[in-house]
Amino acid sequence: MRQSLKYTFSFFFFLSLFFAKAQEKAATASPPPEIIVKGANGNTKKEKSPEKKLETVIDTVKPKTDRYGLILGVDVFRIARSFYDSDYKGIAFVGDYRLTKKYYAYGEVGSEEVTVDDPLLNTTTKGAYLKVGFNYNAYTNWLDMENLITIGVRYGFSTFNERLNTYSIYNPHPYYGQTSATESGKSYDGLTASWLEVSPGINVKVFNNIYVGFSLQLKVLVTNTEPNGFESLFIPGFNRTYDGNFGAGFNYTVSYFIPIYKKKVIAAKPTTKK
Repeated sequence: MRQSLKYTFSFFFFLSLFFAKAQEKAATASPPPEIIVKGANGNTKKEKSPEKKLETVIDTVKPKTDRYGLILGVDVFRIARSFYDSDYKGIAFVGDYRLTKKYYAYGEVGSEEVTVDDPLLNTTTKGAYLKVGFNYNAYTNWLDMENLITIGVRYGFSTFNERLNTYSIYNPHPYYGQTSATESGKSYDGLTASWLEVSPGINVKVFNNIYVGFSLQLKVLVTNTEPNGFESLFIPGFNRTYDGNFGAGFNYTVSYFIPIYKKKVIAAKPTTKK
């Protein structure tokens, strides 16, 4: 009797070990668990477990990219001044094209007609100008910002004509007062000027692809063809001359960014200290 019980106990013991081993293999080879979700309309669907969904999200994260393209704008200050100043008419268009992460090619084209009333002269200058150069963006954007804080260098060229409206002869001893202005109407065509300028500025994205910018301009004349008998009081694109070779000006622009292509941002490799 004892012998039979011993064999019976051994048989069930080894049988339990066999089933335990089989269940362990089945648990190891089983696929990841799924979640059954019941919708509002009564339909059910299967979704991956949270761990599996997390792996899928991590695998599909897109790399960060920078947008490259053309920023085209108009100088709204010149347009506004044409309405409130009867002695001025002008318009200017500006453009930036992104070459690298920090450098932008710059261009500006415009036209101006200005009447300047000096104590001895009254002249009207009319012409067009062109500027070319580049901007360096000193601002490091974070997240998806695309703002610019720039320092730029440009070369400007202008062609214009100047009409002498009236003039007065200077009297160093005005005992009887200065002489009255004399009508002239003489025009001088084919005048040219060129200059260099340095221009710090900012360009802020206020809406999607819409920028508002402001820049200062410090200029020095390189060449200047002047009328016979007097100096030019105004040069289109350069501004007032004030009897010297230095000038100043500014732009207030509204621009639109035209994206052309994207470039993947390569993260900087961490440096290790020796």
